[in-house]
Amino acid sequence: MQLRILLSGLVSAIAVCAVAAPAQAPSLVALNRIEPGQWALREIGGTDKTLLCVADPRALIHLRHPGAQCSRFVVEDKPRLATVHYTCPGAGHGRTDISVEGPRLIRLRTQGIADGAPFDAEYEGRRIGTCN
Repeated sequence: MQLRILLSGLVSAIAVCAVAAPAQAPSLVALNRIEPGQWALREIGGTDKTLLCVADPRALIHLRHPGAQCSRFVVEDKPRLATVHYTCPGAGHGRTDISVEGPRLIRLRTQGIADGAPFDAEYEGRRIGTCN
């Protein structure tokens, strides 16, 4: 009986540790080529620009879910192209393709569901300097 209780407690402790341990973010070859800094994103076909301070290029993956804790599944990882499907519990999900033309020029396509509504957008991103 004591052995069963001890084993049960050990299994519970291992399960808690497994859940509590942070997941290692995937390293994507294409995103490693992107320079951190101030970026201007312009939706293809539009004229308005959105300015972003990009400290970690992986944040571009879930652009429509900023700050959400998302799990990621890497679909494609090539030197100039990263494709990632992600799920953000309670916030939605999406799929993002990032094509890296150079360290200061990207093309980003993202589609999915955010706050219960669908989105589908394509952007050109240019690094314009350092973050303020």
